[in-house]
Amino acid sequence: MPTYHEPFIGGAEEVTLELTEQETAQFRKAAAELADGLPRTGPLSPALLDDPDLLMDVELAARWLPPRLARVLSRFRRAGNPYGTLIVRNAPIDDDLPPTPADGAVTDWSRLPLATLAQLAAVSWLGDVIAYADEKSGHLVQDIVPVRGAERRQENSGSVMLELHTEDGFHPFKPDFITLLCLRADHERRAVTTSGAITRALPRLSAGCVSVLRRPLFRIRHSSSFGRAGGDAVSPPLPVLSGPDSEPELIADFHAMEPAGDTAARAFGELHGAMSAVLVGAVLEAGDLMIVDNRAAVHGRTGFQPRYDGGDRWLRRCFAVADLRPSRGVRAAGSQVCPPLPPGGRP
Repeated sequence: MPTYHEPFIGGAEEVTLELTEQETAQFRKAAAELADGLPRTGPLSPALLDDPDLLMDVELAARWLPPRLARVLSRFRRAGNPYGTLIVRNAPIDDDLPPTPADGAVTDWSRLPLATLAQLAAVSWLGDVIAYADEKSGHLVQDIVPVRGAERRQENSGSVMLELHTEDGFHPFKPDFITLLCLRADHERRAVTTSGAITRALPRLSAGCVSVLRRPLFRIRHSSSFGRAGGDAVSPPLPVLSGPDSEPELIADFHAMEPAGDTAARAFGELHGAMSAVLVGAVLEAGDLMIVDNRAAVHGRTGFQPRYDGGDRWLRRCFAVADLRPSRGVRAAGSQVCPPLPPGGRP
């Protein structure tokens, strides 16, 4: 794993925003008022979140978030920052957390209403929430936890080093933003969530490398977490870089991307070296909300040692897209969830 640099501690507001006690209380109040409107009997299934009325209520409540937070989220959505990453500290989470789920998912989030709704409220400033039926059962808010027996997998259930990647880069409707809300840090504080922005790596790339990366010479194997389409399926040929010369968009996966030929492989290796040199990272603590612009940055994680004792690292993940309309032809009416990819990988 490359050494990470410039941890997100203090520094410019464009990278880290630390909410004051008053701002956290205001954020908590908005989420709590949403939670008061939830059903009071029976478990709260993750499927209940895929409801247009509830999501509209969340979006309206998000207008009551602290103004400083709203401005930072809105600015990040419109203009990003040099790191392609933002961390909000002191986001509200529930006081009495259940044990970290051993099987990788919470089937009843009635004990996590504040964290769930606060994350969705923040996401609404970035765009529209989106999920994928193939992954995590299509849950809009997903649990990212180590799973016994999956330690060496290059996916969210593993605990070995997770290689830098664009989230779901193989998917025709991949997310534009990834949000990770930490409920519980790993025991030894070794799990550094890393990210690398293409704009910071670009000056390190040769002109020839950039030219090759702009050609459709790369395929991505589907994540094994993507059900029937995962594992063996691959994307169509893709360029790694696209868009403006000075601020290109990026699709890369340094575990699952396959260059076509030696020239493409050399260019991809050069990119990996450049990205490794500009990595930033942080050990996420409870209440940290990390946001990655999936078009501008890749992300990963250093390895850590789970104990499977109910106190392991626990993040909640939620995706957003700047425009939900391109996927309207495949999603069911009123749903934010894309249907499973067919074995060929395209809807």
